[in-house]
Amino acid sequence: MFINALGHYIPSLRLDNSYFEKLSGLTNEWFLSHTGIQSRSKAGENEDNHSMGLAAVADALTHLPYAPDTVDLIIHASYSPLDTVATLAHVVQQKYLMSKAKAFYISSACSSFVNAIEIVQTYFMANKASRALIIASEHNSAYSDERCEKSGHLWGDGAAAVFISKDKNEANEAQIIDVFTQGLGHIGKGPEGVYLRPKTKGLVMPFGRDVFQHACGNMIDALQVVLTNNKLTIEDLNYIIPHQANMRIISNIARQLGLDMSRFLGNIETLGNTGCASTAIVLSENWNTLKKDELVGITVFGGGYSSGSVLIKR
Repeated sequence: MFINALGHYIPSLRLDNSYFEKLSGLTNEWFLSHTGIQSRSKAGENEDNHSMGLAAVADALTHLPYAPDTVDLIIHASYSPLDTVATLAHVVQQKYLMSKAKAFYISSACSSFVNAIEIVQTYFMANKASRALIIASEHNSAYSDERCEKSGHLWGDGAAAVFISKDKNEANEAQIIDVFTQGLGHIGKGPEGVYLRPKTKGLVMPFGRDVFQHACGNMIDALQVVLTNNKLTIEDLNYIIPHQANMRIISNIARQLGLDMSRFLGNIETLGNTGCASTAIVLSENWNTLKKDELVGITVFGGGYSSGSVLIKR
């Protein structure tokens, strides 16, 4: 599989720590020491999951080497959708006349983008598709109660779009070497660790410590799977893009792996936790600075629980 083009969209509005100090009484120092977050991106009044996703697709299309109407698979990955019936996948299909495409929505919390890549791989292997578009878009602020002391200050909004083909179209396209996902609902607090119930409690994370412990271990384990499958070690990776959940989680992973933080790419300090879109946004932001043949490992952990990893050769 090859990445043909990618793009992202981040709202211009930011909520800094002083905003949440007034709501929760927690200090700037507390936010920095417990999360590493200085500000969070927030969708404006006229922005939503669909508008952000469409903007990310428009950004990616400026680099696409083939006509968008040749795409035959569209997947919307998200846990904070605007509409679960008329999904973003269908909205994109209508806008760009992708008449040949299968279109649907998937969710496995913050691992959804990686799950979508594995689904694309499966469709390609079954010869049911050859060109795919994944749109990872999260509108956390639509569901999160900012006053929630345990998690209201974590969430950011944003979207990314990635075009993937079965065969290479241009010489400089990056290769997706391997992808792995795993459901982990049977461990720890499982479905109780993080959940979103729109009609009752919205987006809530009541068991942060449990999430932290299992995220640290399972993100490393997931990354090790794709490395072992390809006879590689952690030292072979030029960069790691971890799910942007919490800087303490990322620092803990770096410490366990014995790696300098310079090997980790991220944006949590300024955008907060942008859910399943986070790793795709980071990849898009850093795409043009990655050198030919550099290896990038993406690793994620989602509430529910779930994990996954992707190995990419630039």
